[in-house]
Amino acid sequence: MGHGGTRDGRFGSLVCLGILVCGGLSRPVLAVDRPNIVYILADDLGFADLSCFGQKTLQTPQLDRMAAEGLRLTRHYAGSTVCAPSRCVFLTGLHTGHARIRGNQSGILRPEDVTVAELLRDAGYRTGCFGKWGVGNPPPIDDPARNGFDEFFGYISMFHAHNFYPEFVIRNGKRVALRNVLAGDWSQRFPDGRGVAQTRLDYVPHLIAREAKQFVRRNASRPFFLYFAMNVPHANNEAGRVGDRNGMEVPSYGEYSARDWKAPEKGFAAMISNIDRDVGQILQTLRELELQRRTLVIFTSDNGPHQEGGHQMEFFNSNGDLRGMKRDLYEGGVRVPCIAWWPGTIAAGQTSQHVSAFQDMLPTFAELAGVPSPPTDGISMVPTLLGQQREQSRHPYLYWEFHERGGRQAVLLGDWKGVRLMTSAKPTGPMALYNLRLDPAERTDVRSSHVEVARRIAEIMAAEHTQPQSVRKRAGTGESRN
Repeated sequence: MGHGGTRDGRFGSLVCLGILVCGGLSRPVLAVDRPNIVYILADDLGFADLSCFGQKTLQTPQLDRMAAEGLRLTRHYAGSTVCAPSRCVFLTGLHTGHARIRGNQSGILRPEDVTVAELLRDAGYRTGCFGKWGVGNPPPIDDPARNGFDEFFGYISMFHAHNFYPEFVIRNGKRVALRNVLAGDWSQRFPDGRGVAQTRLDYVPHLIAREAKQFVRRNASRPFFLYFAMNVPHANNEAGRVGDRNGMEVPSYGEYSARDWKAPEKGFAAMISNIDRDVGQILQTLRELELQRRTLVIFTSDNGPHQEGGHQMEFFNSNGDLRGMKRDLYEGGVRVPCIAWWPGTIAAGQTSQHVSAFQDMLPTFAELAGVPSPPTDGISMVPTLLGQQREQSRHPYLYWEFHERGGRQAVLLGDWKGVRLMTSAKPTGPMALYNLRLDPAERTDVRSSHVEVARRIAEIMAAEHTQPQSVRKRAGTGESRN
């Protein structure tokens, strides 16, 4: 199945400082047994939306400090170019040629799908998801619990998560009423909670951040896995479609109130500041509880930047020099900022160009927890986190497919990137080929002069695409489903 999995057999208990020799490789063993893991996922944040990744207008001092104290990963790739499949890749470790969910259309996780939360829960971690679930459409109201999370607070439906002032949220499979009131007949037409509020009192992104911090405090004395799944800086698409309404809703524009910008751009800027503040507060909570040396924190985004709700991507140059945005498989749609922070373990002020992706999270977290990983398309990043680049296995290639807008595929093979259209989920369209080393903005198609490279990428595309059905048996069987 693909090229990932536990093929090097390097998963073991992390109990003392020394050298683990397994599968013919020497591997440093961490002094911390089963570290806490915090995974913070922004929603539609572009590669260059953070000042530590090149943003010139907006400032992100907390994330900049996180990067200065940790590791910037500048070649990190999302699981997909929209939210549902990207989250599916993160949770299951399977790329979109193998994963259950490959677009925002119908489809949900099934009992046989093994998630990172299930692995960590079974390893003794307390698991919590706070924010936007949005894995498939339409997921059952208790879907996080069915897939390994002990606690959940936020939005189950991805469309509900568009609404920053909804009439309810979900806590552990049950609705919790809020004081917000939707305008018109939104509640009748869309019982999933999407819509536009006329009474705005409870701003859910703030409630989610508070719940995430409380989860850390409640579980300070035991290993925990926190999945903090923000729903910003996504737009409220419903609000953005109503006349000239602002789809980038925030309680206050803060320091941007007096700027001569349109309302959606002020809202976007305030969202970036709120993201920065909330990440900073999570890190500060860990410091206050003296957990910073026992906790790995990873911050990233589920896909490239959007242009919705009245916001224009180019206003803040969210992608820098990269081509494309959300819903593209060019670099701008799938290459995302990523910061890893673990004082005392991850050396401060480091930058890595190691090519990594969402499917790497499951085997990485499994190794840190000292449990075997089921077969995946990912590779553990533990050596990169430890600064042991010689020990780091590398992807021979990365693969994506996206089942919307007619369908498309992409393969990253060394310096080469192939992108082509699909028809009826079959790779039949023409391919464009780019050399990212010479042409990082993917402007010049060089397929005609590199026929053999294009042929190899076409072979990978054909091999990695499978029907979206059972791909892997339950964890512990050691069997592949294709």
